[in-house]
Amino acid sequence: MTETPVVTSISSGPKPAPVIRIRGLNTRFGEAVIHRDIDLDVAAGEILGLVGGSGSGKTTLLREIVGLLIPRKGTVELFGESVFSDDPIVRRNIRRRFGMLFQQGALFSALSVYDNIAFPLRELRVLDEGLIRELVYLKLGMVDLEPRHALLMPAELSGGMIKRVALARAISLEPELLVLDEPTAGLDPDLAEGFVRLIGTLQKELGFTVVMVTHDLETLAGLATRVAVLADQRIIACGTPAEVLEVDHPFIRNFFCSEHAIALMRKGPA
Repeated sequence: MTETPVVTSISSGPKPAPVIRIRGLNTRFGEAVIHRDIDLDVAAGEILGLVGGSGSGKTTLLREIVGLLIPRKGTVELFGESVFSDDPIVRRNIRRRFGMLFQQGALFSALSVYDNIAFPLRELRVLDEGLIRELVYLKLGMVDLEPRHALLMPAELSGGMIKRVALARAISLEPELLVLDEPTAGLDPDLAEGFVRLIGTLQKELGFTVVMVTHDLETLAGLATRVAVLADQRIIACGTPAEVLEVDHPFIRNFFCSEHAIALMRKGPA
């Protein structure tokens, strides 16, 4: 590997406004500094994989992107608006434009599959139950689940089904941005591979932007068009998978140390 500066994509002509724009983000919990002066843009339609070691602040950054955590300093904009806006209408409109898939699914345990998927649709307060019913079954079909699964409770679902129901709920409002926290965590390799294919297919069909945290190389290589690496409290590299491999840093050398990992990253998503 040769020492290379932080990688950024370069293209000619004016660029459209990014879906996500982060500037000067600093995060601190007590005396512990998690992020220092992070800048990051995510363009419409791309799939950004965020990787880093344990405690590097990957999930924390995801939560700041969607406004669940407020950084000590810096700005986070989605669709050109601050996620920390004082205007509740602005914040509500932003929330309707993204979906989030949490690591454990985060389904409402007291609600059926049907009602979990219907929940964000009902929150709009503009759709009648007939249309909500059509949309719920449409989303079930999009994640390869059958209508009979709508009656099940979360406790009756396998790990793979929980992920699919959570994904159906995340895309229920046809989001422009999908945020994924370890989407294949807890799945065996076959289920993980199928879930990666499903996300890739939906992204191509619906055209949404994706930001995902993952430690799984197969998931990263199967989906990410660009990779951002968190280490030393900052983003040390950001570029295509092949470009990131060329950055000389201990974490990158260790994370992508095997010949299999290097081949996956150079191959990139299908």
